[in-house]
Amino acid sequence: MPALNVTIATDFAQFYREKAAKIYELLAPLTDEQLWIRPYPYGNSIGHLMLHLTGNLNYYIGTEIVKTGYVRDRPLEFSDPTHHSKDQILRNFAQAISLVEAALGAQSVEDWSGAYSGKGLEQAKDRFYVFLNCVSHLGHHTGQIIYLCKELERQAASANAPSR
Repeated sequence: MPALNVTIATDFAQFYREKAAKIYELLAPLTDEQLWIRPYPYGNSIGHLMLHLTGNLNYYIGTEIVKTGYVRDRPLEFSDPTHHSKDQILRNFAQAISLVEAALGAQSVEDWSGAYSGKGLEQAKDRFYVFLNCVSHLGHHTGQIIYLCKELERQAASANAPSR
């Protein structure tokens, strides 16, 4: 079992790092202003998705597993009127990813099946489920960020195209 424990922790950490790297790559060319554009009236801005991803990891893993004391305001993640700088958003996200990596590295064989309870993730019965759910959530929103970046590029190209 110890070898499986290391494999699980290592592979989860790698997946979190890969998704974070993709997000850093996607956000690199964006301005602070572009981060907060909502390309669709029914959707989110990339900035709000980043607040949401950071809050998700800080709560489900930080508060509930590591016991950081982080207090989450999930509705604010989608409505915060403060347009934080891209640097601040990425710094907070990087800290959340580091927290997750440290938590993964600290899991013992027994910890994976340890009881878990967290508001909004009541179906989770153990820590393994939480790490799996959070990494899936990260992948889901990474896909949305990819789509939003493509739409921002399309809109910018359209605005810069010569009129006929």
